[in-house]
Amino acid sequence: MASVPAEAGDNPTYTNAKAPVDVRVKDLLKRMTLAEKIGQMDQISVVRMQGDCEWSGGEFTPACLKKVLVDNAAGSVLSGGGAGPSVNTPENWAKMVNTVQKYAIDNSRLHIPIIYGVDAVHGHNNVLGATIFPQEIGMGSTWDPDLVGDAGASTAKAVAATGIDWNFAPVTDIARDQRWGRYYETFGEDPLLAGTLAASAVEGIQDAKGAKQVAATVKHFGGYGEPGNGHDRVPGDVSIRYLQDTLLPSYKQAIDAGAQSVMVNSGAINGIPATASHYLLTDVLRKKWGWDGVEVSDWADVVALQNSYHIAADYPEAIAKAVNAGLDMAMEPYDAQGWSDGLRTAVQRGLVTEKRIDQSVARILKMKFDLGLFEHPYVDASKADSRVIGADTALARQAADESQVLLRNDGNVLPISSSAKKIVVAGSYADDINDQVGGWTVGWQGVPDGVTLPGTTVLQGIKKAAPSGTRVVQATTADDAVAQAADADLTVVVVGEKAAAEGSADSPRPELSADQVALVKSLKATGKPVVTVVLAGRPLVLGDADGTQGLLMSWLPGTEGGNAVADILFGKVNPSGRLNATWPKDIGNEPMYYQQLPGTNAGPESFVDAAYPFGAGLSYTTYAFDSVKARSATSRTRDTVHLTVKVSNSGNRDGDLVVPVYVSRPSSDVLSPSRRLVAFTKVHLKAGQSCTVSLDVPPSRLAVTPGDIDGAGKQQVERGNYVFTAGDKTAAVTIR
Repeated sequence: MASVPAEAGDNPTYTNAKAPVDVRVKDLLKRMTLAEKIGQMDQISVVRMQGDCEWSGGEFTPACLKKVLVDNAAGSVLSGGGAGPSVNTPENWAKMVNTVQKYAIDNSRLHIPIIYGVDAVHGHNNVLGATIFPQEIGMGSTWDPDLVGDAGASTAKAVAATGIDWNFAPVTDIARDQRWGRYYETFGEDPLLAGTLAASAVEGIQDAKGAKQVAATVKHFGGYGEPGNGHDRVPGDVSIRYLQDTLLPSYKQAIDAGAQSVMVNSGAINGIPATASHYLLTDVLRKKWGWDGVEVSDWADVVALQNSYHIAADYPEAIAKAVNAGLDMAMEPYDAQGWSDGLRTAVQRGLVTEKRIDQSVARILKMKFDLGLFEHPYVDASKADSRVIGADTALARQAADESQVLLRNDGNVLPISSSAKKIVVAGSYADDINDQVGGWTVGWQGVPDGVTLPGTTVLQGIKKAAPSGTRVVQATTADDAVAQAADADLTVVVVGEKAAAEGSADSPRPELSADQVALVKSLKATGKPVVTVVLAGRPLVLGDADGTQGLLMSWLPGTEGGNAVADILFGKVNPSGRLNATWPKDIGNEPMYYQQLPGTNAGPESFVDAAYPFGAGLSYTTYAFDSVKARSATSRTRDTVHLTVKVSNSGNRDGDLVVPVYVSRPSSDVLSPSRRLVAFTKVHLKAGQSCTVSLDVPPSRLAVTPGDIDGAGKQQVERGNYVFTAGDKTAAVTIR
């Protein structure tokens, strides 16, 4: 790094790579001015240093580099969706990040490196040419923690190769409302499944051996997936019991996996914006969970306390509320000077103490030291293209393969017979790579107009995979599809929804569009077999389009998605995906999730009335759950329950089986859902093979918040009877 300034003295401790990190942090912190500390707590968009220093992009402008990185000593820079170099290549990304880093180090008084953040949520998705993995909703349907970890590691390697060291992933919220625009960014509706996969993603991102180390971010803490009316960032009101027992556990799992940072929920819970919640940011994260990483806000959420939520009279007061709640860094991408002036004013007014600022700055510096930024701030940009473009496509294809969920296979229409002479491929999404990958791809709302994304569409995948002698015909219109189907062996109709992100992806009516329903109905009326492939970020009510012989949920499967769909259709891969979200029959039943609590309600569809339930998914072989047994019929509240499940493959081809175990309570003081996932694994079974798997259920998975409506008690395991279910087999355990 650059030479140490004379005023720092000879060989200051913070520059000694062999000194303990805490010692280096203390040494550097004591040398910093208040202004420098304040700057470390700010994260600014890279576009504020490019072109006109507004949103034009382009080449860097020296005066704006100086304003952000020197005058205001900003500690972090980010590229939001689409904010990259003027020519989008991995090498140019690396050069861009190196330029920012070098300017900060060379020109700041103490030569402190910045930390650079990006949302790499399904591969290094901002970078053109990077391999795009399935969105998290698809990864959740794999029920495969190892695969999720491998995808996280692959992403981290690509991120690191472009000089970036902070990944704002994984999304650890749970999906509870199909209307919500960020539904597809989650691992699904179940807390244990989401938390387990998010923990694996954290480990994969942070343990990857790349050009640099990369920090993972658990987001959006907490309860972001519970907007009041299904629209993104709308305040939610939930009971403290529901918050503790259902919404927070997934974050806890991911944080316990070693996550170095947490991004705060943009929304409000129970009348308090999360960014200003001392309960969430300090009482839960710091005191209850004992975590001491970096808490960063989401986009412009501190100023929103003043301008949107109106809980602060001015910006200094808004900053004080967030910082005193526990926030360490503000993603305030617009105005470095405004942040510096605002926090300085808050200190002058006595709203924030310098001691509190020191706490946050120490955490930020620790993360920078832990990531090795003081010793290795740059990357070799010349190697970025070779490390990013086309990397790990086989892994992305495996992820897309495992995420496919086969929901209907009437008459064994799949896999497609090798004797098929003509296959018609219909639907506007069949040859649409941009909507196949979804939002947060190259641009924030998805692939920008005029950009061609490398990858394989469903049509291309089917054409490549079709056996010799099978003709694949693309139907260009609905009428053409019906006409072509007349002498076809099979029609594959690809339906879905347009790519979008956040509020733009909200869908008050999450259903298949009328023109797509009409197309599928007309194909069904031909009397020829129809297989429907759905490319979407949420379950869509299919209406009259339901009931085709085949139904394959492909989610948003990434750049290898077309190959993966073909792998399933032609039987190269035995489908193993299982739904991680309940699929409603009709519009108006949102929010819908399988853990609905019992009541005296009896009206039509007032209980979970799913078209396809959580955990659903078919295979080309047949499985059986032969038994589930508990090691002991009794247990104590502090003990782990040890279970064994025997499963078998009685079919004639190998396959991968998801083995979930649910718990139910015959009676309980606090309402309990009819079943709740408490353990799962995934096993490979050869044709005719049986095996017994061991699964543990720690007390935390059985704990609930006791007491009355106020939920005032601490979480604990209730005494009484518990029934554990795997398939149609059960085992009873009494907890004393």
